[in-house]
Amino acid sequence: MPAVVNNDLCIGCEACVAACPAEAISMEDGKAVVDADKCIDCGVCEGECPVEPIKVE
Repeated sequence: MPAVVNNDLCIGCEACVAACPAEAISMEDGKAVVDADKCIDCGVCEGECPVEPIKVE
């Protein structure tokens, strides 16, 4: 399953955007958004996020 972002917790730091090897994460209105078609379910974004709003299930 692709990564999912809890926008209530996202602080907009863009660490996940920089870390994503598939370039599947972008920012919209200061929050991370995952493109499910590009996401490769690697979990790198989850490990990079300092506040943990991203979950890869």
